Amino acid sequence: MRYLVNSSSALGEQLFASRAPMMAWAECGHDTELFFLEDYLKELGWVKGAGLYGRETFAGTVTVDGYRQIADESAATTNQAFVAMWFDHSTDRAYSEGIETAVRDCGYTPLRIDRKEHINKIEDEIIAEIRRSRFVVADFTQGGEGARGGVYYEAGFAHGLGIPVILSCQRDCFKHLHFDTNHYNHIDWIEPEDLRLKLKNRILAVLGAGPTGMGSIASN
Repeated sequence: MRYLVNSSSALGEQLFASRAPMMAWAECGHDTELFFLEDYLKELGWVKGAGLYGRETFAGTVTVDGYRQIADESAATTNQAFVAMWFDHSTDRAYSEGIETAVRDCGYTPLRIDRKEHINKIEDEIIAEIRRSRFVVADFTQGGEGARGGVYYEAGFAHGLGIPVILSCQRDCFKHLHFDTNHYNHIDWIEPEDLRLKLKNRILAVLGAGPTGMGSIASN
């Protein structure tokens, strides 16, 4: 399945893949095994129109469910944590001393989209990186100019994909939380160190330690 997805350059296109590399990728020792896997993928609805084209070429199309399966597997194995928050100098310490430190202490790698080098549309990058993430940290702390609409969007998108979302907000800003989210369990923090400790404990309790994590839940 992953070989077919990696061989695809566009959604919905018909793929023509050589049989020999497919057998090697799937560790098939005989044609019968490859045919069996092909039928299985069709039954699951992950590919359609699949079959041999000529004698040595596989032809078929990866379905939306097929792409979703690969995306789900990637999210389950990644150590990336997408961070959605207000990118303002007033929240710099909340990130560097709170969120970033907590995420790294737990063995995961935080990603802020404003710190990623790219040449694409920012919206496409946000969607792609959320899909690649193991979980999302969404901090709704805001200034006097209103709700952080981007944070609500990113948290909602991740929630719709079934990716865990950890919500937080500085105590003084709780009164500004939108009714769509204010009934969820937010981390209520005062200072960056407070955020670091509470976020670390929440990550370890909900997700466990990441690949490089050696931390344990601590008390205040």
